[in-house]
Amino acid sequence: MSRIGKKPVPVPSGVTATINGQNVSVKGPKGELSLVLNDNVQAEVTESGIKIDPRGNSKTARSMWGMSRTMVQNLVTGVSAGFERKLEITGVGYRAQVQGSNLQLALGFSHDVLYPIPAGIEIKCPKPTEILISGIDKQVIGQIAAEIREFRSPEPYKGKGVRYAGEFIVRKEGKKK
Repeated sequence: MSRIGKKPVPVPSGVTATINGQNVSVKGPKGELSLVLNDNVQAEVTESGIKIDPRGNSKTARSMWGMSRTMVQNLVTGVSAGFERKLEITGVGYRAQVQGSNLQLALGFSHDVLYPIPAGIEIKCPKPTEILISGIDKQVIGQIAAEIREFRSPEPYKGKGVRYAGEFIVRKEGKKK
């Protein structure tokens, strides 16, 4: 039995959820998201929230149960509160700034890296060494953060590069004489 899957997803006030077959649609103050659930699970709206149940007792149905509940929870959280991911830039001369609909990154290359900001996503740079990515879709925010980090991922000797906030970089010792 899935401990996570057993719990219904609470729907806060101001958020409406509709289920049409395997399609779950959630509408809230920040926007609207939808998700097509796996065929091994079924969803229903109850007074306590959205309830996810496995179809049958097969191993695949039970393994999809908790994951499907978490994905529905991410929809509800996204349209009500939204998600945010923070990146930090470490290195001399490394900086970021938003110019129009592009994120401009100076990461030690001979040229600046321009990253186009997708629709529905907001990127801010409160400091030149900080990037805040926010929006309603958790998967898209994580993908964008990973793409920006990939331009110059942190290296193990000096720790220079783009890292997630709170990420610990295992440092290596340099050459010996």
